[in-house]
Amino acid sequence: MKIEIVQLENIRSHLKSTVPFSRGFNCLVGGLGSGKSSILYAIDFALFGEPVSKSYEYLLREGAVTGKVVVQFTQNGNSYMIQRGLRRRGKSINQDPAELKLFENEALLADTKSEAVAEQLKAISGLDHELFREIVWVRQEHLKELLNARPRDRQTRLDELFGLADYELAWASLAGYEKEYEGERRAYETDPDIAGMEKLHAEHNRAVQEFSMLEIERSDLEKRLGHAERTLEEAESNLNGLEQVRTKNEELKRKEAQAIANLANLQEALASLSEKIKCKDSDIETLKQRLSMLQTQVDAFREELTRIDVPADQPVDALRLYVAAFDDQVSSLRAEQETVFKLMQQDKKRVAELAAKNLCPLCLQTLTEDYKSSLIQWNQAENDDQQKTIIQLQRDVEELQQTKTKANTAFLNLQANLPKIDDLRMRIEEELHTLTGLSEEFGTKQRQEAETRDLLEGIRVEISKFDISELEAARKRRNEAYDAYHLLDRDLQVRKSRLADLMRRTDEIKNRIDQAQQKLERVQKIVKISQLMTDIREAYRGIQPKLRGEFIKVLRNFVQQVLDRLIGDEGPLLNVKIDDTYTPYVRSESGVEREVSYLSGGERTLLAFAYRLGLGQLMMQSRTGRGLSMLLLDEPTESLGREDGSIDRLAEAISRFKAVEQIIAVTHSEAFAEKAEHVIRLEKEAGASRVSIEK
Repeated sequence: MKIEIVQLENIRSHLKSTVPFSRGFNCLVGGLGSGKSSILYAIDFALFGEPVSKSYEYLLREGAVTGKVVVQFTQNGNSYMIQRGLRRRGKSINQDPAELKLFENEALLADTKSEAVAEQLKAISGLDHELFREIVWVRQEHLKELLNARPRDRQTRLDELFGLADYELAWASLAGYEKEYEGERRAYETDPDIAGMEKLHAEHNRAVQEFSMLEIERSDLEKRLGHAERTLEEAESNLNGLEQVRTKNEELKRKEAQAIANLANLQEALASLSEKIKCKDSDIETLKQRLSMLQTQVDAFREELTRIDVPADQPVDALRLYVAAFDDQVSSLRAEQETVFKLMQQDKKRVAELAAKNLCPLCLQTLTEDYKSSLIQWNQAENDDQQKTIIQLQRDVEELQQTKTKANTAFLNLQANLPKIDDLRMRIEEELHTLTGLSEEFGTKQRQEAETRDLLEGIRVEISKFDISELEAARKRRNEAYDAYHLLDRDLQVRKSRLADLMRRTDEIKNRIDQAQQKLERVQKIVKISQLMTDIREAYRGIQPKLRGEFIKVLRNFVQQVLDRLIGDEGPLLNVKIDDTYTPYVRSESGVEREVSYLSGGERTLLAFAYRLGLGQLMMQSRTGRGLSMLLLDEPTESLGREDGSIDRLAEAISRFKAVEQIIAVTHSEAFAEKAEHVIRLEKEAGASRVSIEK
């Protein structure tokens, strides 16, 4: 695995930084707080997402709401990119699932869920967060952690990483299984079925013999039961036939009762219809009498109209016009009377004027006395004639008025009685129609009565044919056959129940015998398994130390090779020895052995680095089948000085150490950075980190 680019946004002192890395020895150099270690923390977060402490407070920039890390790396010729984000919510900081993505050659492999991304990343690189933080990432002040640990703690921890602790766990677990098998064996040895196998066989044989006897009895009972079943079926068939006849007879009785009820209803209906017909005849006769009386009155009114010269044979509307004509005649006479009266008044006025003056009322000339007298006499005579005319017109009006009153009275009576006549005629027709319907219904009911009497007679003849004694005899035969059948059936069920009990008992005994046999076989297997587990435990007890010894040999060689490269030709030769607890110590050229605690600070740092690097190579080989391809070092120069050349030797050794494809080191030592192939300088300006590439 080789990291190519790391992009940080709002991560610790980084506002927005892009850091490129190359193959070989990369060095991040800068002053205190410039943001060097933040890049390693960001790489750890992007790859695995697990916080180094309890929360992500150490990672997200103070005051920022969101942060993001993107890491691009290559593995086995493929290019990958993984990104993770942080989001502040109130006082807590959590991962942002929406920002979590893993790409392979720009194709999305996994997103959103940390478990899916971790699974894909482990399949690609062979790394998980535990292996990364123990082997790949050597954090500041953690370089000597394994060297300073107590031997037993170191052995336990490394056995777990190498997988050797599983042998110890298996050895301890097998002891529990041995106890379980031993307890099972003792329980089987005291099992009553195993101890009483002969009694079980004897009891099984007795049960088999009794079962055979009962089986013979059952077969005989089944034959007898079959004969009884056939007899019962015949009796039931005969009884069912008679029951059907009885059912039909009961149905006939119900029909008889229904026919009697229907006959009574028909007789009652006939009586009711007869009474209705009589009443209807009486009603029709009454209506006819009323019609005759009205017709007589109408004829009298028509004669009255005829006497006053009104054509009585006309329709009512035409008669109304004739009667209305009397009003016109009266009005005409009154108008004529009014005209004559006005003329008479004018003449009286002229006479008065002539009497008072000697002037002609027409030409206004003076009249002679004689002419005036004659003219007055003429006007008076004219006035008398007009008076007579008015009197005659008054007599004509009164006479015409009387005639009009008679005509109007006759017309109104005629107008009132004619609709009554029409209504009576209609009612008579309706009553006659109803009478016809009643007569037809009466005839229908009479026919139905005759048919019902015939039906009732036929039903009674059919009822008389049924004999109840034959049904009782059939029922008795069926009950006797039923009792005989069920007595045999009960005996058969008793035999079957006993057979079933014997079969269950035989099966139980057989199962107990089989289980006892299986238990005996199980005891034999347990004895063999117990012996085998004892042998396996002894083998496990020997395998763990042997494997640990092989790991230690390889580890010692790796550590010695790295240490030799670190010391080079200028320093004293240190021979590394590692005991069973993975504890290293050194032997000088003079043969003096020294523990790590007695080494100088520089020697201890070099040994710790060689120990971690050798351990990393071995661990990666054993866990993934591949060597250590990447190493992250945070301030590896602790306890080293420029004066004795230890920093230069460490940097020189790292630059020459090609077994690791990529080394990324964080340092504040300019001397250490001088030996790096690629130098990335970090400076802090206005509270934000600034990245620059020097070489």
